[in-house]
Amino acid sequence: MMYMLLYADRQALVTELVVWVVGVLLLVALVVLYFVQRKKRKELEGELTQLNKMKKNNIEYEFVLKAMRLATWHVDVRNRQVTSDNDFREKMDSYVPSPGTLLDDWAESLVETDRNRVMKSFDDICCGRTEEFHEIYKVKVPYVDKTYWEESYCTIASRDAEGNPEVLVGTSACIDERKSTEAALVLARNKAEESDRLKSAFIANMSHEIRTPLNAIIGFTSVLPDIEGTEERRELINLIQENNQKLLRIIDDVMNISKIEAGKEQLVMTSFDLNLVLKEIADRYEGKVGDAVKLSTMFCNATQNVTTDLNRLVEVVDHMMDNAVKFTSKGSVILGTSLVADSRLRIWVRDTGKGISEENQNRVFERFFKVDEFVPGAGLGLSICRTMAYSLGGEVGVESKLGEGSTFWFEITL
Repeated sequence: MMYMLLYADRQALVTELVVWVVGVLLLVALVVLYFVQRKKRKELEGELTQLNKMKKNNIEYEFVLKAMRLATWHVDVRNRQVTSDNDFREKMDSYVPSPGTLLDDWAESLVETDRNRVMKSFDDICCGRTEEFHEIYKVKVPYVDKTYWEESYCTIASRDAEGNPEVLVGTSACIDERKSTEAALVLARNKAEESDRLKSAFIANMSHEIRTPLNAIIGFTSVLPDIEGTEERRELINLIQENNQKLLRIIDDVMNISKIEAGKEQLVMTSFDLNLVLKEIADRYEGKVGDAVKLSTMFCNATQNVTTDLNRLVEVVDHMMDNAVKFTSKGSVILGTSLVADSRLRIWVRDTGKGISEENQNRVFERFFKVDEFVPGAGLGLSICRTMAYSLGGEVGVESKLGEGSTFWFEITL
């Protein structure tokens, strides 16, 4: 009996010991599992944070691309294939290569003048000779007769085990607007330089042209009190009056150009009989032509009513007549009209004077240009004709043969 009791106590003790061992092991397992789960949770939280950062970076990256209106692409160097990734340029007829387009096929979209230069830059970066690529070139839009300016940047994204370029990444942007701005700035600079040149030419010409009649007026006026003969005094007075008219004409020309360019002179449209006005102009020049020159008129209609600015029209015809009379020493000067179309009338002055060479015909309407430097004049008359003709919605031109005479014409809308 005693033995049985001892055996039962030992069994209870063993059971209790096993329970304690199992409990301790479970506790240790739970502690280990807790720390493992804690570590895993931290790792997952870190990965989630990284994913959120990547997502945020992608959003910011896409926003920057949109804001800068860029297209992104990459090049597989080994296969020489270019693939477009994103295109955030403004909606336009732009060229976007299809995935896997060969680099040489893409080059066919470039204009010929830029193709070789751009491909050389691509070859240099593909072979590792350069680290970056930056080119500006023109692109032809397929199936559309249109080109646009594009600027591209490219760099090496990854290399193979030997260090050779494996993938290139790049961006492209349409820069038509920038090119237009650059062209406008160049044009403005050229105009400023031309304006400076014209100002210098103006001062040089005016100082000479004004001094010539002014010296004559001063000189003849100073000797006039010493002349006693009536005929001789009349001749001097006529010379003084003639030079007064020349000086006044030069000043009028300068004032006319200044007013037109400053926009100070407004058009005053009136209706009148053009033939009567032209006949009055021809009559004024009767006494200015030489004895060997016949002055006449030739009108296409007996009466010709027009509506335009009378003063400007008279100014243009006056300059054309003055030019014809000045360069015609014999033969004829004819002032006439002819219908060019149902709505356009041409006023012309034909002379048998010296004529103008073909290379100078495009320049006679430039300011201060003179075919013959020995003939008095500031070189402003025909320039004023062109400016005034344009202001009236018309145009001017010349037909001439050297040694045979010239025909200057001015067209207006009826």
